[in-house]
Amino acid sequence: MRRIATAPRPDLRERAARLGFAFAEIAGEPYWDETAYYQFTAAQVDALEDATNELEARCREAVDYAVAHDLHEPLGIPPAVWPLVKRSWERREPSLYGRMDLRWDGTGAPKLLEYNADTPTALFEASVAQWEWLQCRAEAGEDAADQFNSIHEALIAAWPKMELPDVAHFCCARDSVEDRGTVDYLRDTAMQAGLDAPFLHMDEIGWDGRRFRDMGGREMRAAFKLYPWDWLLREGFGAHVAAAPTRWIEPAWRLVPSSKAFLSLMWDMFEGHPNLLPAYLEPGRCGGPEISKPLWGREGANVTAPGVATDGPYADQPRVWQLYDELPCFDGRYPVLGSWVIAGAAHGLGIREDSTPVTRDTSRFVPHLFTPAQEPRA
Repeated sequence: MRRIATAPRPDLRERAARLGFAFAEIAGEPYWDETAYYQFTAAQVDALEDATNELEARCREAVDYAVAHDLHEPLGIPPAVWPLVKRSWERREPSLYGRMDLRWDGTGAPKLLEYNADTPTALFEASVAQWEWLQCRAEAGEDAADQFNSIHEALIAAWPKMELPDVAHFCCARDSVEDRGTVDYLRDTAMQAGLDAPFLHMDEIGWDGRRFRDMGGREMRAAFKLYPWDWLLREGFGAHVAAAPTRWIEPAWRLVPSSKAFLSLMWDMFEGHPNLLPAYLEPGRCGGPEISKPLWGREGANVTAPGVATDGPYADQPRVWQLYDELPCFDGRYPVLGSWVIAGAAHGLGIREDSTPVTRDTSRFVPHLFTPAQEPRA
């Protein structure tokens, strides 16, 4: 695993516009960063894929255990919400996607930092933008390379397996260009799979006393929401979710792995697993320096670790303590590897890097490639 400095393409902005990459810059700062890329070997990509698939299998085993033993309290899930979560899992409602954030420097075993199992972003750039970057390199005559990236094809193939009606609504909050870009990209994959995929904002969803409806009065029989379950269920809107027949994507059972307390459950069930870090709901038990995270925190907010303390809106939440395995540092940058799970299987990699060991909302997305395995000489 190497970080290689490179010159950005001179027509980067024009290319981003043609792709519909409206958030390649955020608040006047580059988010998509072509000043470097990460290079892996084929064997390293195999290791990432294997680790992700192994972790996904263990995660589902842990969800099953949590539901069977009603572990909503340690997970920080309100008792009133738990029947909805249980019903969703017992019906085996399928998951479309998730992103595992891994710590790895190319040696040893990749370690799970957390699982973004409900509303992960950085999808369009991992799927479309970095693939276009790789194709542009090939057209310019660069050395042959590949990319751990079958996200787009996997999403299109996943939609028919979701067993949805012909119409699925797509929703997100207002005023986030990144969220809207992610939702529009997922709408595109759904439409390529044959679904009608109308968009509306979360505040445009109506309730007629029995069903959710869109602005035109059409029933919302299925809906993808880029809006966290823990937010939704605290609002008046959430009071109707259990009674409505709407199929939600992601399903309600994804609240279980979305709670960072899930890290402690995973360690309790699979202590010593090579892809896990020790994690507990009490401090001082990890056997070394610890990082503390709020159970429902996002974007590195309200995290404490040796030499690190970030601010944010989650300070009053319960916390989990995880062994602090600082991100590797390449040229003064700290990458976190986002391994994408589509329909329960590993399908790609996206890398965000920060100038500090905590990945925040100011991080940048950096592309990657891997060198194909060399055929043995005759």
